Amino acid sequence: MRSLATSDRAAVRAISGAIARLSSRSRAREFLRIVHRMGADPAAIVPGVRDSPNFKNRRFEADEPSLRPRLRAQTSALLASIRVHGRGRPVGEVPRVRPVLPEQAGELAVTWYGHATTLLELDGARLLIDPVFGERVSPSNRLGPKRLHPVPGRIEDMPAVDVVLISHDHYDHLDVPSITALERTHQPHYVVPLGVNCHLMAWGVPEDRITPLDWRESTQVAGVQLTCTEARHNSGRGLVDSQTLWAGWAIHGPRHSAYYSGDSGTSKRFAHIGADLGPFDLTLLPIGAYDPYWPDLHLEPEQAVAAHRDVNRIGAVTEAVTADEAGVADEFIEGDQRIDTPGGAHEEGEATPTEREARTAAATSVMLPVHWATFNLAMHWWAEPMRRVRRAAEEAGVPLIAPRLGERVDLTEAEPDVVAAKYAQPWWEECSAAEDSGYRDV
Repeated sequence: MRSLATSDRAAVRAISGAIARLSSRSRAREFLRIVHRMGADPAAIVPGVRDSPNFKNRRFEADEPSLRPRLRAQTSALLASIRVHGRGRPVGEVPRVRPVLPEQAGELAVTWYGHATTLLELDGARLLIDPVFGERVSPSNRLGPKRLHPVPGRIEDMPAVDVVLISHDHYDHLDVPSITALERTHQPHYVVPLGVNCHLMAWGVPEDRITPLDWRESTQVAGVQLTCTEARHNSGRGLVDSQTLWAGWAIHGPRHSAYYSGDSGTSKRFAHIGADLGPFDLTLLPIGAYDPYWPDLHLEPEQAVAAHRDVNRIGAVTEAVTADEAGVADEFIEGDQRIDTPGGAHEEGEATPTEREARTAAATSVMLPVHWATFNLAMHWWAEPMRRVRRAAEEAGVPLIAPRLGERVDLTEAEPDVVAAKYAQPWWEECSAAEDSGYRDV
């Protein structure tokens, strides 16, 4: 069969040529969009980060390794993810409410927009954390994990945002459409881990509105002290990973404080952060996207509760890595090169007892679970993280809030346990699959 391009009719050949040119231009535009969304080239990032003591062997490295699966494990994980792909999806419409936000930021309030995206009000300042309002967490607008529910509110509808905090540059935490919308409407100040500033500048954010920080460095914006804290994860938006830093954030105002861990696996650093910077009135901790194939990169729900206890310990570092009423501390695991959060369990199931004790403020600090519900990024069931974290928090005596998407929680309206009871309705049950039944007895 002859192609249109070789037709005897001139008009047909002309149409074929025009289609080919349009197709070529469309592919070129898509390629340029992908390159743009990927952000700064690693060659442009390295000169600004290589003097960091945490940048070694041309990449950022932490004391606790974040072990990626080897090729064989990656292949097994890919096949498994294809087999159970539907597990990570709701079957009904996810409940959400349109955020009702005061013009003046409150003393201590929080609004969860889905995944890790959270609007925090603290001592009159408004901080937007890991803003991702786009449809896909991918460099392509055609491929990659797609949003499982609409965003409950728009960036354009938010009152003035003082600070944007970013934990790292993975696509589910750093989103070009969201940065574009922020620049169009709010022009906030950005506080980011080292190297992430290069992405922002590549997308047109002025350098004088970006503060890049290394682990344990601090800055003050809008009357709030922001400290960059360690996490156990990695970074990257292309084939080269860990050219930019990943981090959590300790947030201190004159009267209140909050902690966001960013993405992290289990870590002794949580106890150190608690000893140095805690306790906190509120913690934002990830509970989803965990899997045995990448145990160093994401907390499981029970580990998130243990991390909440760790960052709310009071005392010296030697006291922080101890037992409290909620659990027993675990020590370094020789040979396995992994460190479990105190209060968690060894991979081998062996706990390390200790006679030392440390006071904890975990029962007076409110925990908000994040990093779930919005994107299908792992192989667990969609509602499983919330059921598991609720069970763990109840057993540990940790006040846990579970607001609907877009629902503003004012933590100053009552005592922590009262606030937690108010936002305890299991709304996720009405849109989870019948087969998504694990841990449903909570």
